[in-house]
Amino acid sequence: MKPFGFSLSFGFSFSLAVATFADQLKLSLAHPPEPDQQHLQLDCTHPAYKIHFLSRDPIVVYIENFLTPFERDHLLKTSGSSFINSQTADQDGTETLRSTRRSKSATVTRDAVTRCIEERALIFQGFDTPPSHLEPLQLVRYHVNETYDLHTDWFTSPAQATTAHGGNRLTSFFAYVTASADISGGGTNFPLLDPPADERWCEYIDCDVPLEDGVTFLPVPGNAVFWVNLVGGKGDPRNIHSGVVVTSGEKVGLNIWTREGPLSPRFRGEDVDDDEGY
Repeated sequence: MKPFGFSLSFGFSFSLAVATFADQLKLSLAHPPEPDQQHLQLDCTHPAYKIHFLSRDPIVVYIENFLTPFERDHLLKTSGSSFINSQTADQDGTETLRSTRRSKSATVTRDAVTRCIEERALIFQGFDTPPSHLEPLQLVRYHVNETYDLHTDWFTSPAQATTAHGGNRLTSFFAYVTASADISGGGTNFPLLDPPADERWCEYIDCDVPLEDGVTFLPVPGNAVFWVNLVGGKGDPRNIHSGVVVTSGEKVGLNIWTREGPLSPRFRGEDVDDDEGY
């Protein structure tokens, strides 16, 4: 584990900073991107988010103000009635309910606001990442006693990472959409990451967690965590993580997953036109 001894904070695209790590990230994708006219025509107003490098090996980045208050409200309003019990995929790719993941999830409609969030995630990773590599965005809601046990976002079974499915999950964002005022617990724990020494991190991570328990990010609405799942095309076990059990209140998070290759339009879903946006 190679944590930075300090936090770097910028108000510009991560793609400018990630060039240093291009060889490690291996984001030169096998499928050259094609212009996506629907995304190019969006008039998105992106927030001046800031990035803080927690670790460079593995790459883990904390992002302040990744989602705007308007976007967070919009996500909750448009997805409020579509939450179902969260599932996990077994070895053959079949989605099933498991006690290891106790929460409710909702696939986000790909309207203009959602597509602007997608655009932001793509620009963050570099201009060579096409929209076709993004999975449909997913909201996840945790109430009291709900949690997600230790897991990786990358798949261990080849059946879940076929070319038809876009390969494996290359990167992940987990953004915090909302957290109630009485929230207790509900952080995102990476047990194999080394906690940073700088006390300024205590605004974003739980500094009361024992050092041997790794790093637990606090559920701060609007902020996000980004990490790279694969090294040399193989899953990196160092980014194993969990959703810490909520002991009071509730939180809602947003999963943004980027695959190695393009997803089929059937899996990606259709764009939805609406009158609410930027």
